[in-house]
Amino acid sequence: MAKRILIIDGHPDPADGRLCHALAAAYAEGARAAGHDAEVLRLAGMEIPFMRSQQEFQHGALPDSLATAAAALTAAEHVVLVFPLWLGTMPALLKAFLEQVFRPGTAFAYQENGFPKKLLAGRSARVVVTMGMPAMIYRWFFGAHGVRGLERNILAFTGMKPIHETFFGNAEGVSEEARKGWLDQMRELGRRAD
Repeated sequence: MAKRILIIDGHPDPADGRLCHALAAAYAEGARAAGHDAEVLRLAGMEIPFMRSQQEFQHGALPDSLATAAAALTAAEHVVLVFPLWLGTMPALLKAFLEQVFRPGTAFAYQENGFPKKLLAGRSARVVVTMGMPAMIYRWFFGAHGVRGLERNILAFTGMKPIHETFFGNAEGVSEEARKGWLDQMRELGRRAD
């Protein structure tokens, strides 16, 4: 069954040679080949203002530059986030995007009593992270804390589940053969909308 998929390419560098851009494109290619509706948001080319207050987060208006992105998020059935690991977590541009788009009214709703209502329930997610260190070291020694925070405090908090992850370690020195294998892996994940 065809799904509506939103792929968020969170690498802040607009240069075309970035691995994250290639991984996001490969996922979209595989998804479209299987009949899924796949949209890629490349954050490097978007105007994403930083949020500066709790008041702005809770009661401010969504910037016009991100209205289409918010609509794509709410329309999606599966969300894929692709980004490089910077200082143990996501780059600041991706965090700024999430703060703007995953806000009250779009991703969750405050309620008088109890926890906020999860407005993105019924959607699944995949987090794809590239890193310079071996993926096993990040996962086991560092506990993948930056990715765990994203999964628990943003994606699951807004109702997304299941949430799967793919880590590509030693990305800076990867051979062309390994890179091709990673792109093939992403195409297959896209075909399966996983």
